[in-house]
Amino acid sequence: MRAPALPGHPLLTCSAIRSLEARGLAATAEGTLMSRAADAVADACAALLRTLPARTPVLALAGPGNNGGDALLAAMRLADRGWAIRGLALSAAPPTAPDAARVRADWEAAGLALHAPDALDALLDERPLVVDGLFGIGLARPLPEVVAAIAQRVAELGLPVVAVDVPSGLDADRGAIVGGPGATAFRADVTVTMIADKPGLHTGAGAALAGRVVVAELGLPALGLGPAPFEHPGDGPLPWGRLVDADLAAALLPPPRERDAHKGRFGDVLVVSGAASMRGAATLAALGAQAVGAGRLYVGVDDAATPADPLRPELMARAMDACAADGERALGPATALVIGCGLGRDARAMRLLEAALGHPAALVLDADGLNGVAADGRLSERLAARAAVGRPSVLTPHPLEAARLLGVQTADVQADRIGHAHRLAVATGACVVLKGAGTVVALPDGQWCVNASGGPILSVAGTGDVLAGTIAGLLAAGLPAAAAAACGAWLHGAAGDALAASPDWREGVGLPASRLPDAIRALVNRRAGRS
Repeated sequence: MRAPALPGHPLLTCSAIRSLEARGLAATAEGTLMSRAADAVADACAALLRTLPARTPVLALAGPGNNGGDALLAAMRLADRGWAIRGLALSAAPPTAPDAARVRADWEAAGLALHAPDALDALLDERPLVVDGLFGIGLARPLPEVVAAIAQRVAELGLPVVAVDVPSGLDADRGAIVGGPGATAFRADVTVTMIADKPGLHTGAGAALAGRVVVAELGLPALGLGPAPFEHPGDGPLPWGRLVDADLAAALLPPPRERDAHKGRFGDVLVVSGAASMRGAATLAALGAQAVGAGRLYVGVDDAATPADPLRPELMARAMDACAADGERALGPATALVIGCGLGRDARAMRLLEAALGHPAALVLDADGLNGVAADGRLSERLAARAAVGRPSVLTPHPLEAARLLGVQTADVQADRIGHAHRLAVATGACVVLKGAGTVVALPDGQWCVNASGGPILSVAGTGDVLAGTIAGLLAAGLPAAAAAACGAWLHGAAGDALAASPDWREGVGLPASRLPDAIRALVNRRAGRS
């Protein structure tokens, strides 16, 4: 996840964006950045207009700031290309920002009408392409009632929307709707975001509201994201992270195998199972580890005479001693260990969890393992102690599990996914994989990334077990915790995307989680250059 060593593009918070913008404004002539932004928005609109019915007009919605100037100027550039344009401004008063005021004056000098919000219905009757230039990254309060009504009306009509920088009403840092779940934000088909990409466009509500994201760098110098490119207060996430895309995932994968490779080089993964009735969860985790090439696969059971899965002889059963005090004596040797998938919450399960926390192997903690730590302060202390002796741990909570671990509400986690993932990483000393739309991977030192793959097809029981095993398989291959977590999250999501491309699963409904490991395996082998 450290920028200098990895490909992919960065995600910058608003504080970092403002720093770059100030440098750009100081180094360019007045109006230059707005002109470049308008060109980028006009290009995105033109591409979308070519897919829409002929003579679809463009309606630019102008707010009080520079986003409004970008929208109006983009519309004038589109008029030069032959499209009909309309304009609506929230206020008849000219903007206070000099560049936006200059564009407003040019609009009026061209004899173009700038309508008030009360003309909205007549303008929308033309079914225009809407350019949302109402509010940008500086919005700190819920959308005003009149703007929320515009957003709702546009959504009801299903009109195409191109957002300038960020859909109005969306927190560009956090991916939450400003004002909470009851508030409103625009939903865009395309977001043309300025200077650099932003995390809020890829996680939480933003993953659905932003649509396709186009980054307009505005001709500014390439970002030199060294160890400390921006001031960092030191008590929260770094002001920049990474979007985990196909290129970054490929760079994180273990190298292709040499001709003399053997199973001993790729680690042993042990998945601790719970009750026999829940052993399917452990099997799914083991198959996730197998998909990324783990050398040997064990499922921990009470009686090793019983096969872990009679239909999958490669999954070896290993008897566990829940009463042994030493972690490795209780569970046996392993390179990477998964616990929590179908574990349960009875006394035996808690003893096994305690043994796993004391085991020297790299540890992936999921589901009931997370709930057990949340419920028992002593287990929480044992988890934190692993970091002190250099034992890697990866936590894979969904938002409710993260909320339990942090003692907050699920809505709090969703309101700031990166911030809460970082808080949990600091509290536990672990690498945290906060699942959900735009899965967040966070480290205690402030590093973070957001996964770009995945969709609603993964919203089914068992897919999280596959993810936990996939990460464990990459840990067993020798990847550091952050790399295993980021790469595993991308493979998991991309496998879902690949399956969703099939007509059988296009609606994202009813996928068996057991289909995921084969899709992950196919991705790994293709990305490694093998058939």
